[in-house]
Amino acid sequence: MSDLAEAGTPFGCVINFAGTRATLFELDAVPEGIYFDTPLASHLPAAEPGTTPAELTPHPRSMDEYRAGFDAALAELRYGNSYLLNLTYPTAIDCTLSLRDIFLRSHARYRLVVEGEWVCFSPEIFVEIDPGGTIRSHPMKGTIDATTPNAAAVILADDKERHEHNTIVDLIRNDLSTVATNVHVERFRYLQSVHTLRGELLQVSSEITGDLGGDWRGRLGEILFGLLPAGSVSGAPKEKTVEAILDIEDDDRGFYTGVFGLFDGERFDAGVLIRFIEQRAGGDLYYRSGGGITHASDCEKEYRELLEKIYLPME
Repeated sequence: MSDLAEAGTPFGCVINFAGTRATLFELDAVPEGIYFDTPLASHLPAAEPGTTPAELTPHPRSMDEYRAGFDAALAELRYGNSYLLNLTYPTAIDCTLSLRDIFLRSHARYRLVVEGEWVCFSPEIFVEIDPGGTIRSHPMKGTIDATTPNAAAVILADDKERHEHNTIVDLIRNDLSTVATNVHVERFRYLQSVHTLRGELLQVSSEITGDLGGDWRGRLGEILFGLLPAGSVSGAPKEKTVEAILDIEDDDRGFYTGVFGLFDGERFDAGVLIRFIEQRAGGDLYYRSGGGITHASDCEKEYRELLEKIYLPME
């Protein structure tokens, strides 16, 4: 990555949650079956999207099954191994659309499909780096159904959500401080709207910035891998929390909650691979979702949040 960036060669990269698998490709030689659409660049299939009505039916695990993982996460908090743990699970779904059609018809800042494997339509920025070396991160923590009475005020006043968001902002600020100087919070707890088939959601984000210096292109790979995994989808403290996640969750996250990044020759833009559907052997589809667990978490509310995040971002 660093060699390509220093040479000014546009490229894309996809990195799994564990940071142990990655696909790296130049933008003039995108591998077959990979299509994407981001603010920096797009690579779209020639085919037009189908017209089949979009329908998604989840078949979630029971509350009792979820509670087993929730209780295990709380135990890690009580032991002092974590004070915020992002707990995620796959949910079996039926969907009338193919992975390609989901990609073509969804609306999100980062859209990516690996045909036959998975599709992602993520609203969350991991890092942006401008030509001058300013790095920005936009952690996203806090989601609410916009039809909830006084939804904006409710999500911003929720003590658990505020604690969770504050923890992630502090973690990301510390992470950026390992690679950048003059790290500070530019915007704190602002709201964004996401439109889905079931209606509108509100999500809470913050913006943290720092300075990398003019030589950042020759260090891009080191910078990026030094910040992984994303704090908003792991927790804090990061190392111990990731160990706990690997013990608690059912299976390997794979590329879910990893990172997809593009370098256009001048700037770099990467998103977190959330809002993610994977296709397993035999064609079965699973939607991966989750949320942050703290001492103040309520199991039923966390279970509902996991389900609320199962959506297609379409009008």
